[in-house]
Amino acid sequence: MRGYCELGRHAVALVKSFFRSERANTALIFAMTAATMLTTAGAGIDLARAMMVKARLGAALDAAALAVGTTNGLSSSQLQSLAQTYFNANYPTGALGQHNPVLVAVNGQHITLSVSGSVDTTLLQVMHIDRLNLSVSNEVVRAVTKLRVALVLDNTGSMSQTDSTGTSKISALKTATHQLLNQLQSAAVNTGDVQVSIIPFALDVNVGTANVNATWIDWTDWNLAPPVSLPANWSTVKGGSTCPFGTSSNPNISPYGFRCRTAPGSTTLTNTIPSSGTYNGYICPGPDSGTYHTGRIGHEYNGCWTSVKRIPTCSSSCAYDHNWITNNHSTWTGCVMDRNQSNDASNITPVAGNTNTMYPAENNNSCVPIALTGLGYNWSSLSSMVDAMTPNGSTNQTIGMVWGWQALTQGNPLNAPAQDPTIQNVIVLLSDGMNTQDRWYGDGSATSSQVDARMSAACANAKAAGIRIYTVLVMAGNSSVLQACATDSQKYFSLNTAGAIVTAFNSIGTELANLHLAR
Repeated sequence: MRGYCELGRHAVALVKSFFRSERANTALIFAMTAATMLTTAGAGIDLARAMMVKARLGAALDAAALAVGTTNGLSSSQLQSLAQTYFNANYPTGALGQHNPVLVAVNGQHITLSVSGSVDTTLLQVMHIDRLNLSVSNEVVRAVTKLRVALVLDNTGSMSQTDSTGTSKISALKTATHQLLNQLQSAAVNTGDVQVSIIPFALDVNVGTANVNATWIDWTDWNLAPPVSLPANWSTVKGGSTCPFGTSSNPNISPYGFRCRTAPGSTTLTNTIPSSGTYNGYICPGPDSGTYHTGRIGHEYNGCWTSVKRIPTCSSSCAYDHNWITNNHSTWTGCVMDRNQSNDASNITPVAGNTNTMYPAENNNSCVPIALTGLGYNWSSLSSMVDAMTPNGSTNQTIGMVWGWQALTQGNPLNAPAQDPTIQNVIVLLSDGMNTQDRWYGDGSATSSQVDARMSAACANAKAAGIRIYTVLVMAGNSSVLQACATDSQKYFSLNTAGAIVTAFNSIGTELANLHLAR
């Protein structure tokens, strides 16, 4: 009996010891909380996956934002489509959960993009959470670069030529320029952010007769008589005499290169000096043929010689004195020629009284009939100016380039807006041929290496000043001068047809619009 009693007492002690044991309590607590701990661990796994998916959504949305932030002129639906395309390209569908379409909202220069999606859960399903919803958004602000664009456009006589389709170069240029103006107008988020100057050029550029009293116009050349030795019979020439400088059949009798007009600036030439009327006795030289004065082909001499008897009472075999009378400046048609070298290839500000910096007034058969314009954003007026372009004269790309540069320069003569870090200055120059004449060189028909050299100098100076230059050559093979003038090879266009001008200008316009609106 005592053995059984001892065994019973030992069993009771074991039971009491079990309930007093701390190890037994830990096990019991773990058993009771195991389910909660497993659920929490599962939640961590699901949440980590969700965070990874959200990061991928954000990265794809950033790519979409960059695309729409550097694009302008698109409708809301087009922006939506563009954003979705870039998002899809950077976010693999299916493998990382589901997502809804990208949403795009535009408010001025601010573009907000957002996208939502979801991730299926695994262990969280024990808590009846089948899916985790996600959303990301970002905003891109278009950093506006102000554009100042000078369109330097060839208006020489050869622009009237047509290609194999019958399209003339000048008509294609007008179509392309209208399109480019529309692109630039659409790119302007704020009024005045994009401004354009149009510079038609031939041998000269036309700055407009309204500038007749401008302090930067030089009248020195205008006032000069022709640089010739006067004929031997000069003292006998009078009203009614035969013109001593040439005939209608041979206007280039040495050493003059011109013959007489009926009156200053008249378009009708005559063999006889007027003996009656307003210009009785006036000897008015016609335009220079360029035969004896290189680079002066088409140049008008703005005045006449009088013929006055030395002895008023003389009745026969009389001698005459001749004085050069300069035409009034009101007869100026608005054109100017190249400045003195080396300022002919620079944008130096003209200084009143310093003829090396001033622009010489000229009347010339190659004078462009319409005046250039400084920077502005009156799009209707710019468009009308394009419509008025008319081909005439020989090619001097240098003066077009320099005046394009002047249009982007503060101060006289065209007074561009003050420069600041947000402004990008651009010249787009189109020409259909090689340089044939400037103030000093060339005959207006063959390529002149001297004029090319002046053009190269102007381009180098403009690029050194930070001007972005696009050059376009139309139906003329290739031009090493224009190719070198462009900022880089991607900004030089050599075109085989007139119609290709439209495509080239569209490409330039698209690039400029994207330059204007950059992320």
